[in-house]
Amino acid sequence: MASYMDMVTVLMCMFIVLYAMSSTDANKFAALKDSLATGFGVVKSQKIDTATGIIVPAKDVGKDGELTNLHAATLEYDKLKALRDRINANLAAVGLQTKVDTTIDSRGLTVGLVGADTFFASNSTELTPIASRVLDRIAGPLNTVTYQVSVEGHADPRPPGQPFPTNWELSSGRATAVLRDLVERGGIKDTRVGAVGYGSARPIVPGSSDADFAKDRRVDIVVLSDRSDAIRALIPQLVAAGK
Repeated sequence: MASYMDMVTVLMCMFIVLYAMSSTDANKFAALKDSLATGFGVVKSQKIDTATGIIVPAKDVGKDGELTNLHAATLEYDKLKALRDRINANLAAVGLQTKVDTTIDSRGLTVGLVGADTFFASNSTELTPIASRVLDRIAGPLNTVTYQVSVEGHADPRPPGQPFPTNWELSSGRATAVLRDLVERGGIKDTRVGAVGYGSARPIVPGSSDADFAKDRRVDIVVLSDRSDAIRALIPQLVAAGK
């Protein structure tokens, strides 16, 4: 009798549900089917989420399951920002934060050594003591990532003095001096770093005043992003949006 009453109760519930679903609606019927099947332990409900780790919104996933370029660019931008913040914190701890200028763009993270006169004597490629202190603080965070690093020397348009025949030799020599310090004292693997001298070919300001020339005399340590061109092209948009 107890079994019979249980069966009648279940049948009653089923007919009540069927009555409630009497209006033809394919979506509602599919939802009811999944719910009943899950309740009786026949199949797993599609609503059960067993995902682990970072759950990416559907809008950020392409048809092939890969992350969209925008989401990948956001992840890369966050990594570069974290590296920039570590470098700035290291420098701020010893009061040297004003000696560098950091920017993030489609190439990656650029750490500019502000004012060549601070890091090199006039017409010289020998690092000053303060330059060594700054590079010590930069090398530590660079060793926590695997990015390639390009050390790029620049000069103002005025011709250098002896022993440098042109600005190519002067800018290349200064870039090489920074590279050697990062490798020999900073411990960065030589397979990750290279040096190049651009002479006066890439000024950052168009003026011809002493202040403008001072900005053009610089060495940039560029942490090169290893993402695709399409992804890196989106990073400036994220920078502008302040994300």
